[in-house]
Amino acid sequence: MILRMISPWLSQLSTTANGMTQAFLDLLFPPLCLSCGTVVGTNGALCPRCWQNVSFIAPPLCHGCGMPFEIPMNDKELCPDCKDKPHIFASARASFLYDTKSRKIVLGFKHGDQTHAAQALASWIYHAGEPYWREADIIAPVPLHRWRLLKRRYNQSALLAKALSNLAKKPVCMQTLVRTRATDSQGHRTRKQRQENVAGAFAVQKKYQTKIQNACVVLIDDVMTTGATLDECARTLISSGAKKVYALTLARTNSRM
Repeated sequence: MILRMISPWLSQLSTTANGMTQAFLDLLFPPLCLSCGTVVGTNGALCPRCWQNVSFIAPPLCHGCGMPFEIPMNDKELCPDCKDKPHIFASARASFLYDTKSRKIVLGFKHGDQTHAAQALASWIYHAGEPYWREADIIAPVPLHRWRLLKRRYNQSALLAKALSNLAKKPVCMQTLVRTRATDSQGHRTRKQRQENVAGAFAVQKKYQTKIQNACVVLIDDVMTTGATLDECARTLISSGAKKVYALTLARTNSRM
């Protein structure tokens, strides 16, 4: 009886204490813009100038790869690249274009230990992937090879996948896919070279074989360029029994290479 009476008071006290702790931490370590480092109101935010400089992707888009069109198009229209070389994944979407203005955001998160940004960045991806959540059964990150994970200490795609799981209310299977061999960096490679670099580089862990049977899997990665890595992951999942694979990334380049 006494515990029931004081429970709301204890809850309010805890909330107040947490708020005071956060205010104290913000005073000592003020939240900074993810791009330029200017002090902002909340963690994981951009200052107004950097927000305006980011090229967020909006329709009209290629129905397949999510490449933005420069002129109005039908919702189901495919870009020339997707017509010529269809992807293995059903379709892909990204939050913003990867360019000189957004590069700091991506690299700061990927290589600069800005892991606190995962929640805010995931919210952008969540909105970009809005058409997928009704069908989605599982969220799965593109894996790093164990040696690269050891060097970097975290998988940025896994952090985004975990945050997206909370937003979309969908289960995340962190180790559905494993990278079976260390691959070289995809940077400065052609589409064909990228495909060859990741060919056969992924596998589905046996303990997840049952979970992906006839499942719609949403793959999460940081940046999409040609889609070679996402295609190879999708190929691996579908060959292991997945029904459909969608791809979501934080950013994408505006070049098909």
